[in-house]
Amino acid sequence: MSLWVDATAGASGDMLLGALVGAGVPVEVLQGAVDAVTPEPVALRVERVHRAGLGAIRCHVEVADSATHRTWHDVRRLLAAADLDEAVRERATGVFARLAAAEGAVHDHSPDDVAFHEVGALDAIADVVGVCAGLAHLLGVHGGPVVVSPVAVGSGRVGAAHGSLPVPVPAVVELLRGVPSYAGPAGAPPAELCTPTGAALLVGLADDWGPQPAMAVAAVGVGAGGRDPATHANVVRVLAGAAHAPDAPGGGQDPQELVVEANVDDLDPRLWPGVLEALLAAGAADAWLSPITMKKGRPAHTLSVLVRPALAERVRDVVFAQTSTIGLREHTVTKRALERAVAAVEVDGVQVRVKVSRHRGRVVTAQPEWDDVAAVAQATGRPARDVLAEAQAAARSLIE
Repeated sequence: MSLWVDATAGASGDMLLGALVGAGVPVEVLQGAVDAVTPEPVALRVERVHRAGLGAIRCHVEVADSATHRTWHDVRRLLAAADLDEAVRERATGVFARLAAAEGAVHDHSPDDVAFHEVGALDAIADVVGVCAGLAHLLGVHGGPVVVSPVAVGSGRVGAAHGSLPVPVPAVVELLRGVPSYAGPAGAPPAELCTPTGAALLVGLADDWGPQPAMAVAAVGVGAGGRDPATHANVVRVLAGAAHAPDAPGGGQDPQELVVEANVDDLDPRLWPGVLEALLAAGAADAWLSPITMKKGRPAHTLSVLVRPALAERVRDVVFAQTSTIGLREHTVTKRALERAVAAVEVDGVQVRVKVSRHRGRVVTAQPEWDDVAAVAQATGRPARDVLAEAQAAARSLIE
């Protein structure tokens, strides 16, 4: 299952919550995740509304008055202590980390010391955690890519805790660096169309940016904002469905991607695993090291990163921040990928996920997920190689 987010009229946390509910996510799923994090009561109330004649879901986030301002350090502790699925916790933490970094950059503060004010209030915590939980429910653990349209940000000025600010507000500008954005629909009155929370969520969810990809749409959700201008429907839409490549019966040919490379001969090798992990977290499709010998016989590594052009700037930032290289080289490649799906087999009464790949409609590989194999081995006390062999034997039935 893949997702396309239509943010051509802007985005906010509550609009995204409404869109996910409209696409089929039970509000109880969102409320359960919110309850696990917020230290004070927060209620989600769903209402059916119309925006420019278009039916939509409005998700109201109702909180009691609170005078508590929370720093990024405080919010991080709440997320770490919450009873959340680990994937939801990681994504929500990443979204708030982006918010803290953006607010810190525009106000010249350390991210840990940023007091979020309205961005860090209980409703924003609910927006972030609820959206992350809803996305996990809609797409599943191994959901496909999330593509986001160019983002409408608005124009004019808006009142905030720091006084009157230009639109897009500085935090939104910082969050959407390198992301396609524009003022908004033609004729729209001056207004803030994309909030900092909305921008951080879009950046945190997006694997790529652009128009709707080829997909067989299975679910549609329309989330409403609070205003109903005469010029356009103030909504965010989400379209969920299976990726579809009609012109590639043996597997889809993806858009062109970049390989970003650097030769490094003076980095402590103990740092490389963290560098590779950070690159993948920044959106790289793959990252790897190749041993080489440089001038004067010095042993070194070539760091290679495969990334979509829209996410390349994030990758460059990681490479320059976490390695000692002073330059990069880049070249364009075209990747052809087989059709992929996730199935499951049973080992010792426990389900083990299997990655299944097809070529021209025929299954050609079925590989057990190593993390599941390791978990079964640890739970049963059996050698991991025995569990793997049994899972591989069971997976053969998916091919034959």
